Amino acid sequence: MEYSEIQYVGKRVSRLFFGTCIRRMKAGENADDLLDAAFAAGINAFDTARGYGGAERSLGGWIDRRGNRADVVIQTKGGLNGFLWSSRVKERCVRADLERSLKELRTDYVDIYLLHRDDRRVPVGVIVEMLNELVCEGRVRAFGGSNWTYGRIEEANEYAYAKGLQPFTVSSPNFGLAVMEKDPWGGGLTTVTGEKNAAEREWYRRTGMPLVAWSSLGGGLFSGRFASSDIRGARRNMAALYRKAFLYPDNLRRLARAERLAEKYGKAPSQIATAYMLACGMNVFPIVGAGSAEHIRKNAEAAEIKLTEREAAWLDLRSDDGEEL
Repeated sequence: MEYSEIQYVGKRVSRLFFGTCIRRMKAGENADDLLDAAFAAGINAFDTARGYGGAERSLGGWIDRRGNRADVVIQTKGGLNGFLWSSRVKERCVRADLERSLKELRTDYVDIYLLHRDDRRVPVGVIVEMLNELVCEGRVRAFGGSNWTYGRIEEANEYAYAKGLQPFTVSSPNFGLAVMEKDPWGGGLTTVTGEKNAAEREWYRRTGMPLVAWSSLGGGLFSGRFASSDIRGARRNMAALYRKAFLYPDNLRRLARAERLAEKYGKAPSQIATAYMLACGMNVFPIVGAGSAEHIRKNAEAAEIKLTEREAAWLDLRSDDGEEL
C-alpha cells in the first residue's frame, strides 16, 4: 500500500480510504471482519459521516476494541442539509454534529473533518473562523469540504492566509472513470469528472490539493456483477439513485474498455477503474467500500497497478488510440 501526507493530519495516510457507507455499517452492526481485513491490507484511512446512519458507531466500536486509534485516520463529515434540504452550514449545527460524531467514534478528535455540503450564502470567512475554533479546541486536525467547488476552496483559503489561519487542506468531490451525468440526490453535489470539468481537474493537478473521491466506482458500475453488454443486469444490480447518476451509454463504453484492460492485466474491471484514478496526475485518494475481505484485497491490489497516460486517456474516451490494447 502506498502512503502519503495530508497537511495537519500528522500521520501517514493510505492512498485508499475504506468507505463505511455500506449496509452493515449504516445499520450500526459489527463489521470487525471487514475493518480488520482493510487494516491488514494496509488501509489505515476510514471515511464516514454523521449522515451515514450507524456507520460512525460501527467504526468507533472497532477502533475501541482494537485499541488502534493512534494508527488510524478518521475522516468524518457534518453539516449535511436538513429537512427539505435546509442549510445546516452554521456553527450550532456543525458543533452538534461533531459532538455526536466524537461520541459515536469513541474519540476526542477527528483527523479530517469535512463539511458535507457547502452553502454559498454563508461567507467563507465565517466558515474558516468556525473550523479554526474546532482546531484550537483540539477536536479537529485537518479540515476541508465535501462537494465544494475549487473556486470556493480558493476563496476560503485566501481568507485563511490573509488572517494567518489554518486553510482547507482536503477536498472530497465525486471523481472516477464513470461520469456522473445527473445529480442523484437533487442538488448540492460536485463532480470533477468529465470533459466539462477539465478546469477543475487542472486546478487539482496544479495545487496538489488532496482529493478524496466519493462514488469512485460509479455506484457499482464497475462492480463486476454485470458486463458492459448486459444492460438488464446493470438495471437489476445498480440502485436507482446510481442508475440515475451513472447508467449511460458512454459510461458503458468506459466499462467495456475497463473490461478489455482487465483481461490484459489479469485483473477485475473494478481494479482498473481504481488504478485509472491514480494515473490522472492528481493527488487522489479513492474511497472504496467493500462487503467482503476478498473485495478489500482486490481494492488494495488495485493501488499497485500502474496504468500509462495513454491507457488512462483510452479508458475515459478522450482517445481511441488504444483499440489494439
